[in-house]
Amino acid sequence: MSSMTAAVVGSGYMGGGIAQMLALSGVPVSLADVTAEIAAANHERLLEEARQFVADGLFPADAVERIRALVTPAASVEDAVAGADFIEEAVPEKIEIKHATLRRISEAARPDAVIGSNTSTIQIGALATAVVGPERFLGVHFSNPAPFIPGVELIPHATTTAEAVDLAESVVRATGKQTARISDSVGFVLNRLQYALFTEASEIVEEGIATAEDVDTIVRTTFGFRLPFFGPFAIADMAGLDVYAFCYESLQTRWPERFATPRSLADHVAAGHLGTKSGAGYLDVPAERTAELVAYRNRAYVAMSKLLDELGPPPLG
Repeated sequence: MSSMTAAVVGSGYMGGGIAQMLALSGVPVSLADVTAEIAAANHERLLEEARQFVADGLFPADAVERIRALVTPAASVEDAVAGADFIEEAVPEKIEIKHATLRRISEAARPDAVIGSNTSTIQIGALATAVVGPERFLGVHFSNPAPFIPGVELIPHATTTAEAVDLAESVVRATGKQTARISDSVGFVLNRLQYALFTEASEIVEEGIATAEDVDTIVRTTFGFRLPFFGPFAIADMAGLDVYAFCYESLQTRWPERFATPRSLADHVAAGHLGTKSGAGYLDVPAERTAELVAYRNRAYVAMSKLLDELGPPPLG
């Protein structure tokens, strides 16, 4: 990425973390905010954070020097984006603020510059109405804390070019992140799932079934324990899709609409595609690889248990 230049507009914790990652991948970054003073102050904060991350063994030993050399606070948004190949907008999650910022960015940027938005939930097509040259615009959604969460959603809208998505993906992957290409929809994937879980967890507490602490314990130590290694479809395939169908039927005795059996699940079961035990399911893992998959799963869970023992409990109270 040595020939690439970037700008990050919005120098708070999300924008700052993104700037750190870009710099550590070798990309020069101009950092902008509402004023030059805010950008400069947050630049100093990024360096101080990097010092602490180095001390904690989270960043490479030369991270402070690399970030200082490659991240430059800009006098204005226009100055920051003028020569950039890739621009990431990371301002507050208010559509009017994002519209105003994206308009400034796209008017000042080169016509061929690719522009990403770090929006968490706002549809990219709705943001694109403020962008000059919307075909070079897409969602590039990092998660907090940006330096340490590996997944990034890439969200093109209806007229985003394939070239823009490819360039954004190459920039993101150069930082060591893993990307997923997502269709443009409110909440995308991450927050649609995250808020669905939070809604159900809140219901359980409000019904008096469990305390917030006990819900968190169950999530951490059961299905949440699997999630660093397997997504929901892999977990379902390993459990057995027929088992999932039976569980849906049980849940429907109280919540027939809320836990209606997904059509895709019913279709798989009707076709005899029951997951890894049948050699076909959502992910079509061949039956002959089931033993290998189970062995990996068991090693992963034991390794996770050891890691959690080493880290100790989080300081939540």
